[in-house]
Amino acid sequence: MALLAGFLVICLTLGWFWEPGTCEGNEFRRAFPVVEPDFGHTKLRLAREGLEAIRRIRSPIAAVAVIGPYRSGKSFLLNQLLSLPCDKGFGVGHMRDTKTKGIWVWGDPVDVVIDGVKVSVLYLDTEGFESIGKSNVYDDRIFALATIMSSVLIYNLPETIREADISRLSFAVEIAEEFYGRVKGQDVAFEPAKLLWLIQRDFLQGKSVQQMVNEALQRVPNANGDKYIDQVNQIRDSLAIMGDNSTAFSLPQPHLQRTKLCDMKDSELDHSYVERREHLKQLLASIIRPKIVQGKTLNGEEFASFLEQILEALNKGEIPSTGSLVEVFNKAILDRCLKLYNQQMDRLHLPLPEENLQQANNDSKVEARKLFDGQHFGRLHAEHSAIKLEEEMQKVYKNFVLANEYQSSKLCESLYTKCEDKMDHLQALRLPSMAKFNAGFLQCNQSFEKECVGPSKKSYEQRISKMLGKSRALFIKDYNNRLFNWLVTFSLVMVVVGRFVIKFFLLEIGAWVMFIFLETYTRMFWTSESLYYNPAWHFIVATWESIVYSPLLDLDKWAIPLGSLLLIFVLYWRCYGRRKLGGRYLLPVYNTQRRGSSRPRSD
Repeated sequence: MALLAGFLVICLTLGWFWEPGTCEGNEFRRAFPVVEPDFGHTKLRLAREGLEAIRRIRSPIAAVAVIGPYRSGKSFLLNQLLSLPCDKGFGVGHMRDTKTKGIWVWGDPVDVVIDGVKVSVLYLDTEGFESIGKSNVYDDRIFALATIMSSVLIYNLPETIREADISRLSFAVEIAEEFYGRVKGQDVAFEPAKLLWLIQRDFLQGKSVQQMVNEALQRVPNANGDKYIDQVNQIRDSLAIMGDNSTAFSLPQPHLQRTKLCDMKDSELDHSYVERREHLKQLLASIIRPKIVQGKTLNGEEFASFLEQILEALNKGEIPSTGSLVEVFNKAILDRCLKLYNQQMDRLHLPLPEENLQQANNDSKVEARKLFDGQHFGRLHAEHSAIKLEEEMQKVYKNFVLANEYQSSKLCESLYTKCEDKMDHLQALRLPSMAKFNAGFLQCNQSFEKECVGPSKKSYEQRISKMLGKSRALFIKDYNNRLFNWLVTFSLVMVVVGRFVIKFFLLEIGAWVMFIFLETYTRMFWTSESLYYNPAWHFIVATWESIVYSPLLDLDKWAIPLGSLLLIFVLYWRCYGRRKLGGRYLLPVYNTQRRGSSRPRSD
């Protein structure tokens, strides 16, 4: 126990539990596979060990990847850059088959300070091209993945630059054409790797390595119209445009006995090689920058997620394409644009006229496209993402169209039912009034025209027009008959009131005249319909309408209250009015007492 306690004290004192590169850090001072080939050696998959080594990094990450033909010394070069012997660094093979499979990462990053910020530099070793038992598609995926992951891409070439070496840069060129040249500092800036041409050659025939690269990138005459030469010439043109994003460097052979390089110390290597190697380290330190995606640097966790996105895109389909890569990177941007479109459309209060909904759709699309144009990845292949955004917005718009149709139908149906109930109520008026019916008819029609909106309005306009027409015809048909019956009943009531209630003979005579006219006219002309064309009837109707309904008084609503007040007044006048007037009447009434009879009544 004492020994264990002492060991813990020593570890805490030296900081082994907290500093990388000690107790815990020693576990990562080796190479880890981060991307492995599948069984068929056509596609790639992530390796858990390498991802764990990357995820633990908290500072911004920069990556240096070395690509090139197999057996060209890529692993040895990385060990030299890391100052590691072969038995402790990346595996170095001397056999016919390639030693490195997929992509490997050195688990202990090199910490450097760039612009006052600590940056962790990862070194990546890639499987060589053109090795035995692999397809060209697999090589393309390795090349593409290294191109996108790295901040500096070292293209390690022995002796010279071949046509095949240039054609392999097609994917890197497409990546650069899609992403390179965006304004730095924007939210969507994506900086492809800086390309470093590393030519391992002892002599360059009196020319610099940059001149050699420039000559290799000059267009080749193609008088016969060879398609392959045209494709390579296009790559050459694009690489020439990317000149500010690439550089060239020469490195002599370290020793003639290449199979024994791992056993040699710096003192045994060629002196010019050691000098150029140190210059190469300085060059890398001057051009290395943190990996920037969507305007920000990536820590270990973010870099691992970034790697997962890349691999998903490159494994999509039979052949890796820039279009699939652009589509994956634009996925989050498409989601933001679609969310903005939905937010703009959700502000609408349905239902709306179709033209208003279409205008809102157009305005929302303009806002979403503006956001997409300002943030999308890619130049040439972004069109596919734009088409997909248009399709998704069209799907959402169709849902809004269906919702607008439903809400419009629901609203118009409610207004239609309300108008129908109103017409039924007007049909059953206690005191029929054409003026009141016309006012209700007009109000119902105007409210429907104003409030019913949307695609269902046209069909409901036809329905309500038929309904109102039928209601109007039915009301007119019943109006004269109901008014005739009302007038007959009214004349008989006035006869009774004038005779027995208030005993006002002029009222009784007028009521008898009206009753006789109504009854004898229909008997003389056989039907009551003929009465409706008589001028006297028109006068009666006009008088009735003036009494029953006006903007100030609706007698149908006040018929019962006014009738009750009138009855109370009559009863009051009948019972108490005579006593107060002392037998004198303002109007001629019936006198039942005999003249000269003044003797008192006897019991």
